[in-house]
Amino acid sequence: MTRLSITVDHGAITRNVERLQEHAPTAQVMAVVKADAYGHGLVESGAAAREGGATWLGVAQPDEALALRAAGDTGRLLCWLYGPELPARGLIRAGVDLSASSLEVLDTIVAAARMSGEVARVHVAIDTGLSREGVRPEALPALIDAALAADDAVVVVGAWSHLAWADRPGDPTIDRQAAVFRDALAVIEARGIALEVRHLANSAATLTRPDLHFDLVRPGIAVYGLPPVPDADGGDWGLTPAMRVTASLALVKDVPAGEGVSYGHEYTTPRDTRLGLVTAGYSDGIFRSAGGGRGPVAIGGRRHVIAGRVCMDQVVLDLGPDATERPGDEVVLIGADGPSAREWAEAAGTIDYEIVCRFGGLKEKHPA
Repeated sequence: MTRLSITVDHGAITRNVERLQEHAPTAQVMAVVKADAYGHGLVESGAAAREGGATWLGVAQPDEALALRAAGDTGRLLCWLYGPELPARGLIRAGVDLSASSLEVLDTIVAAARMSGEVARVHVAIDTGLSREGVRPEALPALIDAALAADDAVVVVGAWSHLAWADRPGDPTIDRQAAVFRDALAVIEARGIALEVRHLANSAATLTRPDLHFDLVRPGIAVYGLPPVPDADGGDWGLTPAMRVTASLALVKDVPAGEGVSYGHEYTTPRDTRLGLVTAGYSDGIFRSAGGGRGPVAIGGRRHVIAGRVCMDQVVLDLGPDATERPGDEVVLIGADGPSAREWAEAAGTIDYEIVCRFGGLKEKHPA
């Protein structure tokens, strides 16, 4: 019996991309499938996103891009996170678009393109205020000039940046970054470059800032059905969570009032009750910080929380004195019939991105 079962509805991913395209009808959609598609499965999620209309896929690491190509994906694909050591030649031969955020990275791309005898497709990454990847605006002209000087090896097809606080609609950083991005586009276009795609909008901006859609939007977390911002209409933007995480009850037993539960006896039974043992713990992705009556689960539609500390491979639930749950019953940690990833994030003091990435990373360890 596996301790934890993680299943993914890839049909939900397809439908989510369709909904996101409806929110950005004037732009193409790049589905971001980095980090094993946020724990949902790189290759399968990429294929599902393509079915939903994603004309682009986005990944951070070169091995992710090459894995998609090896699996048969032939559509537009952008890879962006690396230093000058990137395996540019293999990526160029695989038809992967590459991001350049420094002269050093551009030099590597140019050299690899000349060695392979092919022209590399480059997107210039611009640091508009996140202070992460991207060339600073004052260094942009030199980078563009270097790309133009190597026009036998590279063609600049795109320009992009990433927003720091789009998940807080109305924050002034959004408009400030958008202004810097537009100024950078003007610098690029003034040098005679006709960009194929300009892209700035992440999931939140895709849903809330149509003025920032440009030619391409880059939703990530929303592809997997987790809204990055509240929906004023209460419909979660038409998105459906794709991941379901379950365990099972291994033991149910009666205990009297006043019994300490789990390490440190941080929880004491307030009455005669029934306890349920779930054979999954922090080694299975359950956050230790979600103990103490915070981590939510559901059994047969009834909600419970973790009593006491989360252990390495087990947690205890106070099922109540009238509990009807039995050993073998399914325990839902995340799913339409149980808690959401966001509820777990609130319980653990983190974000739902981390919740699905952590559980999704266990798919091989505990296959469904």
